[in-house]
Amino acid sequence: MGNQVDKLSHLSYAEVPTTDPNGLDTEDGPRIGVSYIFSNDDDELEDNVDGPDIEPNQEEKHYDKRNEVECAIYNRDECIYEKSIIAGETETHSPENLLNRCKAGDLVEFVAVGQYPHWAVYVGDFQVVHLHRAEVKNSFLTDASQGRRGRIVNSFYKFKPLSPEMVVQNAMEQVGAKDRELSWRNSECFAAWCRFGKREFKVGGEIRIGKQPYRLKIMLPEKQSHVLEFQSLEDLIMEKRRNDQIGKVAVIQELANHLSNVGNIRSDPSAH
Repeated sequence: MGNQVDKLSHLSYAEVPTTDPNGLDTEDGPRIGVSYIFSNDDDELEDNVDGPDIEPNQEEKHYDKRNEVECAIYNRDECIYEKSIIAGETETHSPENLLNRCKAGDLVEFVAVGQYPHWAVYVGDFQVVHLHRAEVKNSFLTDASQGRRGRIVNSFYKFKPLSPEMVVQNAMEQVGAKDRELSWRNSECFAAWCRFGKREFKVGGEIRIGKQPYRLKIMLPEKQSHVLEFQSLEDLIMEKRRNDQIGKVAVIQELANHLSNVGNIRSDPSAH
């Protein structure tokens, strides 16, 4: 029906557009991140969360804290997001234990190896509101977790939050919205919008022109880091979530491959 555009997909950093037309850096400095203009909601890759598909005694899905990708997001010189293992903000809990810690208006993140993190807004009475499979749903927290461990992530984004009552109201007013009615690409953008009310979390909330004001700083071993630049927060979040899904080991390997290719280009006189 009509003209369709293929989904943009970048499987490695070597494929991510940079300032060089060949896709490789030829100068020092941050690389330019991909723009996910036509990408679908990455939460579609997750398991079904419409009901309790998991047996009560089923072992919870594996999560390895050591493979967590630590990173920070900057809007020009201002840090607007930070996830650090050292800060103790990445501790996870079983869904049942998480319920005892949640208050209405909290942001919750469910994590498991090989899966995109799934974000939700806790609205009280053991329930969350979340975007999944192109629909905003009201589910029990234990059902939405689907066996994944979870944590409260109110402090990841540094924006000033709305009142808990407004956060819950924002979430509940969107329940039932789906497909073309949606203004968010993934569960993280939806949940963060509910809590902070920032249009930057919405689809098309920022115009992608001019200099890239957002930087994703990925923390590497031995106090090293790598930086990517983006024209919108929405695009940056898509790349951050991809990193979360593949894990730190894979991210480091991608970067090693990319930097090795760059080194080969620079050392080859015929490459000029």
